[in-house]
Order: sequence, then C-alpha cells, then structure tokens
Amino acid sequence: MKIFRFEENETNPRTEILAGITTFLATMYIIVVNPSILSAAGLNFSGVLTATVLVSAFSSIAMGLYANNPIVLAPGMGINAFFTYSVVLGLGVRWETALGAVFWSGVIFILLSVFNVRTYIVKAIPGPIRYAVAAGIGLFISLIGFKNGGFITANPATMIGIGAWTPGTIIFISGLLITALLVAKRMKGALILGIALTTVMAVPVGRWLAADSAKLIAWQGFFSAPDFSLIFKLDFTGSLRLAFWPVVFAFLFTDMFDSLSTFIGVAEAGNIKDADGEPRNIKESLIVDGFSTMISGLFGTSSGTSYIESATGIEEGGRSGLTAVVAGLLFLPFMFFSPLLVVIPAIATAPALVLVGVFMMKPVIQIPWQKMDDAIPAFLAMILIPLTFSITQGIIWGFLSWTFIKLLLGKRQEVPLVLLLIDAGAIVSMLI
Repeated sequence: MKIFRFEENETNPRTEILAGITTFLATMYIIVVNPSILSAAGLNFSGVLTATVLVSAFSSIAMGLYANNPIVLAPGMGINAFFTYSVVLGLGVRWETALGAVFWSGVIFILLSVFNVRTYIVKAIPGPIRYAVAAGIGLFISLIGFKNGGFITANPATMIGIGAWTPGTIIFISGLLITALLVAKRMKGALILGIALTTVMAVPVGRWLAADSAKLIAWQGFFSAPDFSLIFKLDFTGSLRLAFWPVVFAFLFTDMFDSLSTFIGVAEAGNIKDADGEPRNIKESLIVDGFSTMISGLFGTSSGTSYIESATGIEEGGRSGLTAVVAGLLFLPFMFFSPLLVVIPAIATAPALVLVGVFMMKPVIQIPWQKMDDAIPAFLAMILIPLTFSITQGIIWGFLSWTFIKLLLGKRQEVPLVLLLIDAGAIVSMLI
C-alpha cells in the first residue's frame, strides 16, 4: 500500500488499523448524538442518522486516500447546535434552506482551499497561538471526557462541579486509572484496551441503572434499516438569496476555524508536519474538509468537519491515511446496526478522551511565557477553548488579543495582513 507511505511515516498496517479502531470508538457517539440535536430542527431522526454515517464514512475515507492524514471527519458538534437552535429555531429558517446554506458554505470552502487561501490563513497564525490551540483542544477533550464519565457536571452555585458518586462514575474512575496505567507502561493499544475493559466493567450494571446520568448500556437490539429520506432535500436556490448569505458566512467561518484549529492542534501534538513545520498535506486536507461540508448539505445533516478525537488514534501511533480509512469503513455497518453502538457507553471512551488531553499538552512548553505580549494571547486562546466549549471562540479571542496587543506595542511586523483580515471576519461573524 504505497499510497500510505508506511516507511516514510514510520508506521505499519497493524498500528494504523489499531489507531483507526481507536479513533472510531472515540468518535462513534456522533452517529446517535447528531440526529438527536438536528431532530429538534424538524429533521427526521433516522434520516439524519443515515446522513451522519454516510458523511463520516465518505469524508474520512477521502481524507485517508487523498490527503494521507490520520484525521477523521464527521458532522461537527457545536455547529449542529448552531444549525438547530440559532439558524432554524432562532432565525426561523426552514431546515431545507439551512441545508442549502451548509452546501454552499462547503462549495466556498473548497474554492478557498483549491486556491490556497486557507493555506495562507494557516501560515498567518502566530506560533504561540498554534501551540496554545493544541493545548486548549487537549483541555477541551479532557473536559468532554470528564463530562461523559459523569465526573464533572453542571452546578448552579459554581457553574461546574464534581458529579455524584454513582456506579457509572466509579466505573469511569476505574477505567481511567487502568487506562492510565496501561499508557504509563507504554503498552501498545493502551487506549483501545482501556475502552474494552471499561465496557466490560459496565456490562453487569448497565441493565439496572437507567437513572444513572452516565447513561450506561441499554440494549435495543441489533438491526435498524437505513433511512435515505433526507438525501437531496436541501433548497439549492432559496439558500442563495441575499438574506441568507450571512447564514452561509457563519457556517463557513465556524467550520473553517474548527477544522484549522483541529489540523494545527493534532499536527503539533502528533508531530504530523512537513519540512516547513506546517501541518502535513494541509491543502489536500482542507479540500477534503470542504468536500465533507458540501456532501453534508446534500445528504441531510449539518456541516462535516475534522474531529479533535482523531488525536486518540494518533496517540496510538496512527500516522498515515490508513487510520482514517479504517475509521471511515467502520462507520458504514452502523447504517444498518446503529443499536450496537449502545454496547459501548460514553463512560467507556471517556477515560481515553481524558488521557488524550495529557498527550496534547506537550506543545505548551514551546510558548514563550516570559514574553507577555506572546503569553497573554496564547493563554486566552488555550483557556477559552474549554471554558466556552468552542474551539472557534478560543482561537478568535487569541487572534484578536494578539493583534490588539502587538499593534499598541508598535510591533506591526508581527501582525500580517492576512491576520488583520481574519480579525475582521471574526468580528463580523460574532455580530451576525
């Protein structure tokens, strides 16, 4: 399989397959979570589930074969909530028109990538911000892991706090300690083994813990027929009306910075970079990302994007596109067997997500903390990603604070024109 360049990437098929399985296990939640969010906008649950599987599979396989990167794509969390609660329910836009806006944002996305505009954007991002985004994404992933494990919950007095001591939480903590030990021993396949062991621990109690906030195993059978009812249901022409272009721009901007942040974060953490220190095959990867968004509108779901959970497979040694291809292929059977996903509860993958945060903190040592005009924007980018539950917000405020501080200190040479244009776009997107 010369296309994956195993020797050049210092990997092998066995490692890549294990990495692909690990990444799939960390991202498969989207198959049922995405339909539950979009169904609130009036889309058919089973139709969105089928669309989610198709987008995740085709996009991830395309990433592996075309860009040779171990990054999985699927309909993005956050942007699906924006689709439902801001665009459809908030602005009163028909979901067919919103799907059209997703499609056209994908078309623009591809054009920006083909003409290297987005590559220039990547190069305009200051080094300290890049390192901070990688670490911030790590904190974000860990927060998601702790939340999925029921260890951290909402608290009206302190915003967040430690959760109740339930059987689910105890299983999560046990799984975290076991997986941490396997990782510390540098055992090959530690994350996937930890997921398997935590799942086994959850089996005996899953049946009679329906009230547990961790949502353990609730068996629903084997088979569920695919539903293709949402394919090509988008409104092509209606979404092109001038009144909807702010919506198209909002989808484009959010998707663009989610994917850019993910590429930069996993590239820094996993050292998947080219000779110039840029994320490897960035142009090809961004084209695939745009393709994912475009087919999302066609198939009936919100924008597809690169997933930060790809870091789980990268930490398992995934370095080539075979990791993404394996993960993509694993999505396809669940178009028919989606109920099987509940066999692996959220608390089983939660320990792996927490530990990925550890792996992704490595770049933080490269931030010049003694240089305050670099350190402050980097810190804001890093800390706001988990605090706002948004990668996009973190990187936006990192950019804006960098530009503000550098310009007022008379360091105009450290603020390229492209960054100024990004800042303008960020401000416009927040005002929409």
